[in-house]
Amino acid sequence: MAPPRNVVKIAVQMPDAIPQLIQLDQAKPLAAVLKEVCDAWSLVHAESYALQFADGHRRYITENNRTEIKNGSILCLSTAPDLEAERLLGGLQSGSRERRRETLQHLVSLAPDVTFAQEVISRDGLQKLGTIIEDGDDLGEVLTLALRAFLELMEHGMVSWETLSIPFVRKVVCYVNMNLMDAWVQPLALRLLESVTLSSPALGQLVKSEVPLDRLLVHLQVMNQQLQTKAMALLTALLQGASPTERKQACAHHALAVLQNIIHSAAPLGDEMAHHLYVLQALTLGLLEPRMRTPLDPYSQEQREQLQALRQAAFESEGESLGTGLSADRRRSLCAREFRKLGFSNSNPAQDLERVPPGLLALDNMLYFSRHAPSAYSRFVLENSSREDKHECPFARSSIQLTVLLCELLRVGEPCSETAQDFSPMFFGQDQSFHELFCVSIQLLNKTWKEMRATQEDFDKVMQVVREQLARTLALKPSSLELFRTKVNALPYGEVLRLRQTERLHQEGTLAPPILELREKLKPELMGLIRQQRLLRLCEGTLFRKISSRRRQDKLWFCCLSPNHKVLQYGDVEEGASPPTLESLPEQRKEDGAGVRISHLPSPVHPLSGDRVGGQPSLLPAVPVADIKALLTGKDCPHVREKGSGKQNKDLYELAFSVSYDHGEAEAYLNFIAPSKREFHLWTDGLSALLGSPMGSEQTRLDLEQLLTMETKLRLLELENVPIPEQPPPIPPPPTNFNFCYDCSIAEP
Repeated sequence: MAPPRNVVKIAVQMPDAIPQLIQLDQAKPLAAVLKEVCDAWSLVHAESYALQFADGHRRYITENNRTEIKNGSILCLSTAPDLEAERLLGGLQSGSRERRRETLQHLVSLAPDVTFAQEVISRDGLQKLGTIIEDGDDLGEVLTLALRAFLELMEHGMVSWETLSIPFVRKVVCYVNMNLMDAWVQPLALRLLESVTLSSPALGQLVKSEVPLDRLLVHLQVMNQQLQTKAMALLTALLQGASPTERKQACAHHALAVLQNIIHSAAPLGDEMAHHLYVLQALTLGLLEPRMRTPLDPYSQEQREQLQALRQAAFESEGESLGTGLSADRRRSLCAREFRKLGFSNSNPAQDLERVPPGLLALDNMLYFSRHAPSAYSRFVLENSSREDKHECPFARSSIQLTVLLCELLRVGEPCSETAQDFSPMFFGQDQSFHELFCVSIQLLNKTWKEMRATQEDFDKVMQVVREQLARTLALKPSSLELFRTKVNALPYGEVLRLRQTERLHQEGTLAPPILELREKLKPELMGLIRQQRLLRLCEGTLFRKISSRRRQDKLWFCCLSPNHKVLQYGDVEEGASPPTLESLPEQRKEDGAGVRISHLPSPVHPLSGDRVGGQPSLLPAVPVADIKALLTGKDCPHVREKGSGKQNKDLYELAFSVSYDHGEAEAYLNFIAPSKREFHLWTDGLSALLGSPMGSEQTRLDLEQLLTMETKLRLLELENVPIPEQPPPIPPPPTNFNFCYDCSIAEP
């Protein structure tokens, strides 16, 4: 019979005693359970004892957390938390250094438990630990344990950090600023000051004034990774409360040390350090937020001059030559036209920059690009202003949208996440990193625009591709801007399309090993289906243009494959007439076993001259498939090769194909010019199938992929939403014997 649902079977142990196996009734008060356990071991004063989990942090069992006890849990009987706290706090007053050390060790092990922490704090335990820290009689293990216990108790949030005294904080600051200090003390002191800075503005100002940034720089340059992490934590905490000017100076001052000693360090970055680097990057980029949130002021003389400088940098010589001697109205008209050439949507560029974001940040980016990469800037503007209107890439509009895009990708102006670890190393080794990134990105946008052959209507599509290019490259975390430039330029539009296709296939599960194996098994069957379709298309026949030695193309001829796939039949067709049916083509008949005589069919072509062989009707008006020797395409065809390299012939290269066959003792050709690329693929595939050669056209590849995709989806309909494993399940080993098998060959008596 199963036990009730609120009863769990557990073990309770105690030093120097035989463990008890009991059934704990969760509905029974915990005091009654303790009384039964103590009675089993003949212990009096059950109120002096408590139950703890035997594993982990040995948390005390209370009425609040007793539901965490499960079947098979192991508990231990120990001293009640109030008595244990009283005993340990008494040990802190001991004059023996060894006893204080042992007491602190036990206190540190129990401090994470909230029940025990409440008892310690209610008995002024924090004040007693603070006295040990302030006195600093022992700068070694005792001070380390005292700091750890103090931090563990404060982490419960029962006491505010603002209640700490100024002398206490200054003493902890002294531990941070000391040169010769225990390697375990300074990380704990830095951690304590970080919590103080984040929780108390008043004490945070004290820490900011007492801890110089140069001292934190020293801690960042040491080889102690834990010390580096805590120094970085305090640095980011101080920067969060600093003014924009102070933050900018501090970020520039520490960027190189962070790059050399942390990011480029041989030791791997921990999760905590990665988070602090993310916060530092977010604070650095956050300095751009005021400009991003500020629209352009049309009445600001400085901003108007910046816009004019942007225009003059692109059209300076042109403006000077055309503007000489012009009236004010004509000059204003000329400026408006040049702003249009720059890619502003309005003749008054201030209207474009009133949008926030990006506000003035877009103007800053454009000015930075024009001043620090003047040749690239002029090339961008002049190259696009000379294009046709529909293919012009507007510089200003692109810059404004690109600035918005970069702010979104880098989360400029967003509050820092408490868990994020995403940072880019290149932002720590480059001055004006955001503007430099813009310079690379705007040139990438122009390159992508040309690759896509985009028009103004495709602007949003281009921006989506550029977003993907930037996001994929930033995800690689390049260590420098030059490396970023190299990687992003190695990701052209075609590669983005290929990656999209691959990811789509991965999402559909098409690239899973079992699916790939299924596709390989389906290929022969589907290739046979494609071969059948190609041969049926040849049997239907096609109208072709006739190419003669006089280059006349005004006549048509028709060719098709016989239903038994043994003969290619062909004949002339009048202009405007519908394709003939198979029955209307001349009948084949035996004549002395030599062939078929059809008077109106074209004669075979001589392999060298390209002229018709003989003036009399051919004895082979149709080409037997068995006599076909080879299929030729493109420039290898005699009717294309012998016509020279004129522009008209070059246009026919991709549509030309020929079949060579035996015509008596000579070699003859049947020459074709396909009416379209699709017909070219269908006929060359069909002829290849007749000759037993592989069908390698682009159309075959597309048809095969489409058929494979459809067939695979049909086969997997019943497995929808069922995860397909990467590897097949292992085959179990064979049984030790086969006695269970029945031998049917043995006849029963």
